Formats: sequence, structure tokens, C-alpha cells
Amino acid sequence: MRDAKALVKLARHVNHLIHEKSPYLLQHAHNPVDWFPWSEVAFAKARAEDKPIFLSIGYSTCHWCHVMERESFEDESIGAFLNEHFVNVKVDREERPDVDKIYMSFVQATTGSGGWPLSVFLTPDRQPFFGGTYFPPKPAHGRPSFHYLLQRILRLWREQRPELLASARQVQSHLADLAARETPQGASLTSETLHHAVPIFSAAYDAVHGGFGDAPKFPQPSIPSLLLRASQRFNEENMRQMALHTCDAMAAGGIHDQLGGGFSRYAVDAQWQVPHFEKMLYDNAQLAQLYLDAFLVSGKMRHADVVRDILDYVLHDMTHPEGGFYSAEDADSEGHEGKFYCWTFSELSKLLSVEEFSVTTQYFGVTKNGNFVDHSHPSPLLGQNVLRIANPNVAAADQALLAASQEKMRTARAQRERPRRDDKILASWNGLMLGAFARAGIIFDEKKYRLAAAKNFHFLCKQLWDETTKTLHHRWCDGQRDTVQLLETYAYLLAGVVDFYEATLQSEALDFAVELAEVMLAKFYDSNNGGFWQSPADASDLIVRVKDGYDGAEPSGNSVATLALLKLAAITGRSDFQHPADATLRFFADRLLKQPTALATMLHTLDFSMEEPTRIVITGDASSKIFHALLHVAHSIYCPNKVILSNTGAVESFAQTLPTQEGTATAFVCTGVTCQPGVESPNELKALLHRPAKN
Repeated sequence: MRDAKALVKLARHVNHLIHEKSPYLLQHAHNPVDWFPWSEVAFAKARAEDKPIFLSIGYSTCHWCHVMERESFEDESIGAFLNEHFVNVKVDREERPDVDKIYMSFVQATTGSGGWPLSVFLTPDRQPFFGGTYFPPKPAHGRPSFHYLLQRILRLWREQRPELLASARQVQSHLADLAARETPQGASLTSETLHHAVPIFSAAYDAVHGGFGDAPKFPQPSIPSLLLRASQRFNEENMRQMALHTCDAMAAGGIHDQLGGGFSRYAVDAQWQVPHFEKMLYDNAQLAQLYLDAFLVSGKMRHADVVRDILDYVLHDMTHPEGGFYSAEDADSEGHEGKFYCWTFSELSKLLSVEEFSVTTQYFGVTKNGNFVDHSHPSPLLGQNVLRIANPNVAAADQALLAASQEKMRTARAQRERPRRDDKILASWNGLMLGAFARAGIIFDEKKYRLAAAKNFHFLCKQLWDETTKTLHHRWCDGQRDTVQLLETYAYLLAGVVDFYEATLQSEALDFAVELAEVMLAKFYDSNNGGFWQSPADASDLIVRVKDGYDGAEPSGNSVATLALLKLAAITGRSDFQHPADATLRFFADRLLKQPTALATMLHTLDFSMEEPTRIVITGDASSKIFHALLHVAHSIYCPNKVILSNTGAVESFAQTLPTQEGTATAFVCTGVTCQPGVESPNELKALLHRPAKN
């Protein structure tokens, strides 16, 4: 919390962000920096005044964004310098990932790294000429002070402008060339492509702590879920074990909120012990899907419990009353990273009984010295402990003590100042979480998850989809939606709606999925070369149109769109969904062959495309218990290359020919135009779906 003097000081300033809806932009609305949102107003001002643009990109739960704001953007002298010599533009990367993608690509290409806050200097025509990430108030760790950097940029602008402008034009040309690249001829994709890619991921596997790579360590759920797929296709037990070990290690670590549920964005260490505490909806959605798959593969309730833990957290802390899911929670509270989540040895000794304290400190590894210090704060708190399961073997007689301790700790933690929540609702991230709730609802036969999925689906249709104009809006916040059009908005929601249809077999959901797919193809698909553009052709505020071909913390729109289209093609029989998906795989074939680690999610798509998927068609009375039981079984067997559909609505023509019997339900397992005899028993369906692994 800022003190009263600081709040009065900041209240003197109101900039152009005050009318925005983004929580991140509103955080900066009272900075002495005269911020503009990304808009033609800002660009026209830069051209009229012949000033460079200082572009700062971040997001509301970004810890180092808060640090740079506190150190630089709230500084009166820096604000005055920026206002005099630059036009200053703030962008919420979650609202405008298309803008962020362009300038992050520039910074990564010129510096070798990237991150947020992203700090980029542009010509008035928005061409980048210098960029970096966080800059400190004083020189440190090889970085110049922010004030020195501003002076240096201004001197370049005044004294070496022709060279600078020539460099900026060259950069834009290079970015355009990358965006327009075509697939080399002759690249072909087979199951061998997948077979050769998997060992590359395996080589990065941490056999001791789980996960892939060194610190900082990100969950990267697409990688362990890919290994689960590959383990089934190639009958490789070691792949399965890598994935499950990673799941277990993450669940036991401090990256997993052991009291409140959900996962933080990443761990700063290789042991998953100390997290970067911000919680993102997109991470938790993908992790819920991963642990669902882990549960289906392992049969272990501990994996199912993690799914419930994530979804219960979202329901309790991240859900709008009308059903939309909020975007994120901050790492900081009261000015300190992790303060809401951490505990001191002394604090617990006062809160718990002697017996509870003994069991709890051993279980969570709590010590007097602690395991976390927020070094970014000028007055770091000492002796802070991030809870992680350090000693899981609790005696049966002590289980009740541990449970009582955790309940006391939850109650005490609820009295603390909670981290700030980013309450904007993004159609893209909601699509990811919709799929997780839908699958969990049918796999666990859990009513509250089914209801949450249905409520979210109807919220998105009502608030973010315009039926009249056939437009999906990216962001809804405080009753208002934006006008930004993005591939990932359509692709992520399409994937979630397909999952929702398969979990419910509601014709309404399939109709909406078909409509979304048709609009997505019309707006973003490159019919000449394959692949999807991130933005539509009329996005005039972007200097270049790109095709995102990198699966990072968020999967690329191309990867998600392609898999969703392949599933929808199998459900509906529509070749106009199949052909663009195939062409997109061909467009990225060279990268899949040479840089498979860049496209882990698209490798899922490749695996799905290797042969015609199994179709499970359930016919009959959708309100009957047997229909629901068959649908539950269809989802409860790990078989990633399948689709589930009914014989009514916009489904493929062969499914429509399958018979419906009054008062009961029947399941057919089909490939092409051949089906196994229909079954009415869940056990018979289970037996049909247990097939030998492919080789």
C-alpha cells in the first residue's frame, strides 16, 4: 500500500488512460507520465510534434512492471522529461497481444531476450529502433539507468536521425519478410516427425525435480501432455513416467498454492519451491487439462485432486457472478511480492497448537530462516516461508492435526490483504478454462463443474459474441467490450466450445462452434499459403501482419485453431474445416521438423492428424441416465485422438444414419463408415475403448 502522502501526490496527475477499462492501464492513470493508450491520437501527436514514441507494454499482475512504475513512472522528474521529449504510450499485452508480439519480436531479435515490462522506442510511424525490458533507476547488472537511456535516445533522435530512421525501416522490412515466409517445398510430416521430436524434449527433462530445463522453471503443460500422447502412440513407458513425475513434482512445490489452490506462473528455482506468485487464468486452464489427462492415464486420485484444487480456486476467487472468468491475480500485496502467501515460523507457532505446529512445519518444510526473500523491495521481509510439501509421509494419526492446521491457516490468510485481481474477462482465456471445466464436469461426474461450464458458455455468447455482426470481441470489463479482433480470441474459444460440445452433446454448442470456425476462417486464414494471420487484414494500427508460430506459455493461435478445426471436421464431416487445418500443418512443416520445441502444441495437432480419429457416437434420450453414463465413460478413457458426438444437429452424415431407440441410449465406436455394434452398457463401451497402443 502507498502511504497517504504518496496518494495525495499521485492524485494531482490524471492522464489519458483514465477512460480505459484495462486494470493495467488504470493502474498508470495517475502517473506523472502523460500516458496515451495505443491509438491514432497518440500517433498523430508524435507526427505533429516530431517526437519519438516511448512504448511501454506490460500487464496488471507483472511484478517487475510494478517495480519500474514505482521507481520511474511515479518519479516527477522522469515524468517531466518523458512528457517534454516523447509521446508516451501504454499497452496492456493481454488486451493487445498482437501489438506485443510485433515489438517483443523486435526486442528478442536485437537483444537476445525479452520479457515485461517491455520498453521500446518507435518512430512516429510506429517503427521500432531501440528496445529492452526493465530499466532500473540507477545502473545495475549491466543495464543503464532509465534516465540515462532516455537522454541517450533523445540525443540519437536529434543527432543521428537519418541513420536511425534507415535502421527502423530495415527492421520493419525484416519483420515483414519473416511474416510472409512460405513453406519450403518438399517438407512432409509423418509419425516419424513426432517420433524424432519427442527425444528433444526428453533431453531437457529434469530427472530429479521434474519439468524441463533449468531455473527459472515454467510448467509448460503442453510438453508433459505431449509425452502422454507419445507414450500411447509409441508404447513408451519412460515418456509416461516423465510426464507423471513432472505433474507430481509441480503439485508438491511452492508453485502450487497449497492452501488456496491454483498455480503461480513459474518457479524461480529448479525445485519448484519458490514461485513468482502471480496466478494466470491461461496457466491454470492448461494445467487443469494436463492433470485431467494425468488422472486418466495414471488412475491416481492425487491427479484428480489437483484438477479439483485448480477449478475450485477459479470458482471461489476468479469467477464473475454472471459466469465469466477473471484474468489473473497479482504477485504483490502491501507492496511486497508473495506477502499474502508466505508464513513465518513465529507466526505459525502462535496460530497453531503445539501438536499442530510440529506436524505442519515438518510437512511444509517451515524453518526460522525461511526460503523466500523479496529482493526487489527496498525493505524485504525476512524469515518468509513458501509452503511446499517437503515431507509428504504424515502418519495416519496426524492427518487430522494437519487438516485442522490448514483450516486455521486458510482462515488467518483470508484476513490478509489479498493481491490485486485483474478482473477483465478475455474470450480467449475463458475458452481455455471453459474446456477444462467441461471435461472435468463429465469425467468426474461433478455437477458444479458442469454448471460452471454452462454458465460460462452462455456468458461468452451473451457478452462477447455479437450475433448480428458475427463478431467475437476479445475483452469484456465492467460492462463494456472492446473492438479488437485476434486469431487467438476465436481459436481458443473455438477449442473450448468444441470441448463443451463433446462433454454435453448440446446442438446449440455445436452450432456456435461451426459459426465461430466459419468467421475465424474468413477473417484470419491465408488461403494462398496456409496458416492464420494473428490479425485481420483491416488492422490498420499494426506495422506488419504476422503468423504466430511459437507455442510459449500460451499456445499459438495457429496451433489451437488447427487442432480445433481437425476435431470439428471429424464431428461435422466438413472438408472446408479439414483442408485449412491440413494446409496450416504444411505451412509450419519446416519448423516442426527443424525446431519442434518451438511448436509443442502443434505437435499435438500433428499427432491427431496422423490417422482418422475414432468417433464415439451416442444416440438416444439425452436426458436418460444411460445416455449420461455412456458419455461419462466415453470421456473417462485416455484416448486423445477421438471425438465424441451425437447423431443429431450439425454432425457428419454417417452419424445421422445411426439409429435412435426410444427411452434408452446407445454408443457406437466408429472409424470412417464402419462401426462396432452399438452398446448400451457402460462396461461394454469401456471394453471397446481399451485398445492396444499404436506402434
